[in-house]
Amino acid sequence: MAAERRARRLLSTSSFWLCCLLLLERRASGAAAARSGSPPQSPGSSIRTFTPFYFLVEPVDTLSIRGSSGILNCSAYSEPSPKIEWKKDGTFLNLVSDDRRQLLPDGSLFISNVVHSKHNKPDEGYYQCVATVESLGTIVSRTAKLTVAGLPRFSSQPEPSSVYVGNSAILNCEVNADLVPFVRWEHNRQPLLLDDRLNKLPSGTLVISNATEGDGGLYRCIVESGGPPKYSDEVELKVLPDPDVTSNLVFLKQPSSLVRVIGQSAVLPCVASGLPTPTIRWMKNEEALDTESSERLVLLAGGSLEISDVTEDDAGTYFCIADNGNETIEAQAELTVQAQPEFLKQPTNIYAHESMDIVFECEVTGKPTPTVKWVKNGDMVIPSDYFKIVKEHNLQVLGLVKSDEGFYQCIAENDVGNAQAGAQLIILEHDVAIPTLPPTSLTSATTDHLAPATTGPLPSAPRDVVASLVSTRFIKLTWRTPASDPHGDNVTYSVFYTKEGIARERVENTSRPGEMQVTIQNLMPATVYIFRVMAQNKHGSGESSAPLRVETQPEVQLPGPAPNIRAYATSPTSITVTWETPLSGNGEIQNYKLYYMEKGTDKEQDVDVSSHSHTINGLKKYTEYSFRVVAYNKHGPGVSTQDVAVRTFSDVPSAAPQNLSLEVRNSKSIVIHWQPPPLATQNGQITGYKVRYRKASRKSDVTETLVTGTQLSQLIEGLDRGTEYNFRVAALTINGTGPATDWLSAETFESDLDETRVPEVPSSLHVRPLVTSIVVSWTPPENQNIVVRGYAIGYGIGSPHAQTIKVDYKQRYYTIENLDPSSHYVITLKAFNNVGEGIPLYESAVTRPHTVPDPTPMMPPVGVQASILSHDTIRITWADNSLPKHQKITDSRYYTVRWKTNIPANTKYKNANATTLSYLVTGLKPNTLYEFSVMVTKGRRSSTWSMTAHGTTFELVPTSPPKDVTVVSKEGKPRTIIVNWQPPSEANGKITGYIIYYSTDVNAEIHDWVIEPVVGNRLTHQIQELTLDTPYYFKIQARNSKGMGPMSEAVQFRTPKASGSAGKGSRLPDLGSDYKPPMSGSNSPHGSPTSPLDSNMLLVIIVSVGVITIVVVVIIAVFCTRRTTSHQKKKRAACKSVNGSHKYKGNSKDVKPPDLWIHHERLELKPIDKSPDPNPIMTDTPIPRNSQDITPVDNSMDSNIHQRRNSYRGHESEDSMSTLAGRRGMRPKMMMPFDSQPPQQSVRNTPSTDTMPASSSQTCCTDHQDPEGATSSSYLASSQEEDSGQSLPTAHVRPSHPLKSFAVPAIPPPGPPTYDPALPSTPLLSQQALNHHIHSVKTASIGTLGRSRPPMPVVVPSAPEVQETTRMLEDSESSYEPDELTKEMAHLEGLMKDLNAITTA
Repeated sequence: MAAERRARRLLSTSSFWLCCLLLLERRASGAAAARSGSPPQSPGSSIRTFTPFYFLVEPVDTLSIRGSSGILNCSAYSEPSPKIEWKKDGTFLNLVSDDRRQLLPDGSLFISNVVHSKHNKPDEGYYQCVATVESLGTIVSRTAKLTVAGLPRFSSQPEPSSVYVGNSAILNCEVNADLVPFVRWEHNRQPLLLDDRLNKLPSGTLVISNATEGDGGLYRCIVESGGPPKYSDEVELKVLPDPDVTSNLVFLKQPSSLVRVIGQSAVLPCVASGLPTPTIRWMKNEEALDTESSERLVLLAGGSLEISDVTEDDAGTYFCIADNGNETIEAQAELTVQAQPEFLKQPTNIYAHESMDIVFECEVTGKPTPTVKWVKNGDMVIPSDYFKIVKEHNLQVLGLVKSDEGFYQCIAENDVGNAQAGAQLIILEHDVAIPTLPPTSLTSATTDHLAPATTGPLPSAPRDVVASLVSTRFIKLTWRTPASDPHGDNVTYSVFYTKEGIARERVENTSRPGEMQVTIQNLMPATVYIFRVMAQNKHGSGESSAPLRVETQPEVQLPGPAPNIRAYATSPTSITVTWETPLSGNGEIQNYKLYYMEKGTDKEQDVDVSSHSHTINGLKKYTEYSFRVVAYNKHGPGVSTQDVAVRTFSDVPSAAPQNLSLEVRNSKSIVIHWQPPPLATQNGQITGYKVRYRKASRKSDVTETLVTGTQLSQLIEGLDRGTEYNFRVAALTINGTGPATDWLSAETFESDLDETRVPEVPSSLHVRPLVTSIVVSWTPPENQNIVVRGYAIGYGIGSPHAQTIKVDYKQRYYTIENLDPSSHYVITLKAFNNVGEGIPLYESAVTRPHTVPDPTPMMPPVGVQASILSHDTIRITWADNSLPKHQKITDSRYYTVRWKTNIPANTKYKNANATTLSYLVTGLKPNTLYEFSVMVTKGRRSSTWSMTAHGTTFELVPTSPPKDVTVVSKEGKPRTIIVNWQPPSEANGKITGYIIYYSTDVNAEIHDWVIEPVVGNRLTHQIQELTLDTPYYFKIQARNSKGMGPMSEAVQFRTPKASGSAGKGSRLPDLGSDYKPPMSGSNSPHGSPTSPLDSNMLLVIIVSVGVITIVVVVIIAVFCTRRTTSHQKKKRAACKSVNGSHKYKGNSKDVKPPDLWIHHERLELKPIDKSPDPNPIMTDTPIPRNSQDITPVDNSMDSNIHQRRNSYRGHESEDSMSTLAGRRGMRPKMMMPFDSQPPQQSVRNTPSTDTMPASSSQTCCTDHQDPEGATSSSYLASSQEEDSGQSLPTAHVRPSHPLKSFAVPAIPPPGPPTYDPALPSTPLLSQQALNHHIHSVKTASIGTLGRSRPPMPVVVPSAPEVQETTRMLEDSESSYEPDELTKEMAHLEGLMKDLNAITTA
């Protein structure tokens, strides 16, 4: 063994000297190279070339049949040959053990037997080919969808029908869309051959046009998809002879809107039936389509339109018009053309150095607009601080490191398909110049690296690098020139920087030679960065300066604006808004609020959004809206984005033109006048109007004329004399034709009237005055042979020439409005035509006086009340004095409720309308005071706002953890630490307490952590007796009246190493100056020195007390039985006071009958209380550190020794120290009530079967119990889960009153206390040291002073319910006053003297 150790020592020494020699040789060769002017060549200094690596064939979307075989093609090129793998739905396929799927030599995937059923679809899905070359990288193909044709199912089947000769008929046979190619028809059980008359639509429906007698018979359709064929119902088609009568024109099949991809074919079905047989013609966007001369437009059987090789120009609205001479009907459909993603610019290969910033550019087009994602070596690139998506599609990589090498692919995808393009990134050594000119994909911050270096001396490190300006998001660095080049005129500098703890380094260069400062932008607040500066001259880069550590300033923890906000219309009534995560989120973004507002209005609406896009529906058509986004984190709203404006798409008008009127010019022409549809219903720019007219006698013969532009009238000429015509007008936009007006009739003159002179005077004029208006009525001139175009009405006060109004010639009355009351008006009426105005007719009238008073404002609602229902809901109720007594609303009034909170101060009011006398306000913040007011509106009358009502929402459990958790070591006490924290940001109520969790194992289950409760008004806590040089982890949890909140993140703290301590990291306890070692080497379980004499004395005392108690009970029982009835009543009254709540009222002097056991304990308390105690509030009991320090409890000892509760004396305003017991394999169950009072709980010992004899309470009432149990002599039954062989902990819990425990205040040490009473403290279980040291005990219990005491078995109840906690608080008031205790003790002393006399006798 010794020889082996010597050999190892010799080998290690030899290796050390060999390494030193190699290092010296390397430095010498490097220095020689520097002197010779040639930089040392690194092993990888040779320039690597880009490796061709791409797909020759990529998989495409495939339709397969169940039970057949399928293949997905894939082939990739590279040297060496790549390894091909396949992914299905994002997961790699294991083709080695797959008996149905195999990889072909070229990389294609072959599926021998496609499996597909209702509940098992293992082959259907999205497939992707993955090619890998070792040491080079990985590329992925486009994604291809494999669809398996399902089982044949008929969604509609043919029905028996009949058709007239020469007309058209259809037979429905609609199946799954993927099975349409497998549908065929049979006629009389024979395959039906399709031709120009017989056509099968894409849905499978059969169209028969120009029917002949041979078309009659039985028809059925068959689906043949690999399995047995499936037949539809067989039906009969009857061909009827031409009846020579007319029938209504109807559509058998109307076109429906289609979506097609560029290059596909589109079929717009249109089949009509009627007599006479109709003809079909097509229009697109109001332009007739020429199907005869076009090669791509074909009119199929029945009139359906087929468009082959669809292009983007084919998109639009198509009209199918059926006309049979008697009637015209039309139907329309929209053709939408989509395009697969295509690359306008593909990524290019890039050479770069480490620490540089690069950008891969990628531009795509497609419809819908494609989304772009990036893949590196087959793995998705997740945007971060160093990988960013810029300019929507480009990938920016900041601070390159060697591991960034590989293949990057830009993958574009939309609803139609997807495509990919890739490029390679090679990172060269710093001493290797980039072989080409700086490409555009390198950012300006890194292009200075590209100049090749010449030979010569290199500069030394820059001196005195300092941060001259430190802000939240930028740092300004300055430095001095290198010592090797004091002038530094031709020296440039590069600043390398990185986040602390991040290996990825970025670089920023100075803008000109000699500049010795640079500002680093786009940093994160409250973040530590490491900076170093390197100088370059014409020979290359020199030495780097020493790292400089700088931390940016913190800023308000609110999110910044969301970048790249875009809004685009998706339909006439919807707009989609997209954005990205804010660069400065300052924590997790909880949600976003999207604000939008119609242009020209001031009412902004908002909606909560949890993702990065949202579509707002229900908008007005062809209306401009503005949008902005605000991000929210746990601190509140962040910075709003800039407004973006977008207009919804236009649509066909939703209303007809207004004010349609007809003017008969003469016997052959009529002029039509109209006004545009209401602005809100135009839904776009009006491009023209469509005028249709017909004779009233022949409604089927409709003539149509198109009016372009904004013209609002049209002259219709060439009409018949004395004939009635119907007219209607419809407005046009680029989207199509809107609804038309109702038919309006006018009759041409039988003969042309005279218009060579002005009309004669009207035959009569009548006026009827009102308060502010006058109704004028008249009759036309008696001579009807002169043309009248209209009437001119003039009126004014005292003169008829103030204002003039012209009305139509057909009108016979008019109301002149907006007149003054009690005023004299003169009115004139004249008929006019194109020659001029005729003779006027005069009349005068006096308007009536105004007697109606102005409407008074309404009374505001009264009795506004706010009823809190939950943490976010308040019900507002009110009364309305303007309503009847039963408060029933019968009119159209409504109420407006407004509310706000004053935190923050600039909060705006929110409003809501209600039609009842209450309103439920939701979405409020917890534990927040709101003010509410109500107003009532009826018609144009409104009230003022009512008086405000206030309501505070209920509390909610905290929704955020305590923040700013810090752990520091206490000065001078290495085993004591102080934990500090701040309340949660979202406390949602008053914090009533905290729980500190701590452990040495951060991965331990949370119930294995040590827990320490702290009252809610404290933000700091002290923990003692930690193990030295040990890492501890701390978490804090807050609680309010509603429950516990989330835990904070774990904070690590390592206790300091021991300084001058004995043993391995342990320290001797403070034993005091008067401490004397025990006679024997054994310790009691609590560390108290004992002796055999003490044990005997303990036994004597217990036996004596037991005998005395039994005798006293017997005597009292005899004494009680001999009392009179009045005495018994007095005794029952005394019993009643015992059974009561112990709450003494007034100045009552009643004293509870003595409980001998309790008062015997208090008798022993008296001399101890007289001892000087510098701090009687605190006790400090270092307890054994593991189970080896605790003597196991013996059952016999349990049966003979009655242990009592051991508690601290304390008050809620005083500091406390608690000691937690440790044991192996056991976890104490703790009850932690958090209220305004300190924790109040009892820790009871496990009693033996020999219970204590009852006191005098048994002589009075057998059911007497103390409500709290703190002063009772009863014990909990043994319910511990552990057996007596295990080590049991001791627990000390603070009681509710200093005298309500069996514990005795600690005997103070001679010196001052060793703890700091300023903070609560708790000794954590420290680890067992190698040498067991003596532990001092500063706590003595009654009956245990001066003798050994076994450890107390403890049953700690779980956390109480709310009722239990309330009862504990009530019971805490049942403690005795000191003067009452003094009287009881005096009474007990007299009884003890009597007992001594009896026992002596």
